[in-house]
Amino acid sequence: MAEQPDVEIPVEDSNDDELETPGYKPPAKKTLEEIQQQDADDESLVRYKKTLLGQVEKLKDDGGPNVIVQKLNINMSGGPAMELDLTGELSQLKKKPFIFKEKAPYKVQITFRVQREIVAGLRYSQKTYRKGIKVDSAACMVGSYGPKVESYEYLTPEEETPSGLVARGHYNVKSQFLDDDKNVILEWEWAFEIKKDFA
Repeated sequence: MAEQPDVEIPVEDSNDDELETPGYKPPAKKTLEEIQQQDADDESLVRYKKTLLGQVEKLKDDGGPNVIVQKLNINMSGGPAMELDLTGELSQLKKKPFIFKEKAPYKVQITFRVQREIVAGLRYSQKTYRKGIKVDSAACMVGSYGPKVESYEYLTPEEETPSGLVARGHYNVKSQFLDDDKNVILEWEWAFEIKKDFA
């Protein structure tokens, strides 16, 4: 297949409306220290918070953002391992498209770490383009997470790649990881090609 020209993805507003709840307001931000000190005289709440937050005194802080998005994996039935390293040069990711088999079930797995403070309402969204035209968009609520040394892994619901002659070809994807306040934690572009098989 001939190499596809780079198509600039148009800038547009996020499609967060899919995840909006009318009347919902994000909770007030509190530091980890404030949360730990709150209700310090209630033994059961102190134990509960320790269960949720773990050993906060052993946290590893590498500096930089509170949430570090490390990698994105495509888990496709019968296919090879597909991984994007999101800690390196993001502008290079779309130059090496994944090969997707048509009509194959797959899940997207995102690995991330929370360093210092609790992050509320994480969400993952992606928009898929073909020849500069948006053909699909998806958004998933990932959840709220406390800081810890180990990485978290989030797996999206299973989907299936489209099939047929019209579906085959090159696609560009714009992905975003956001928090409850719609702050963009990380944004990156990548690409894939749908073929009859993985070869």
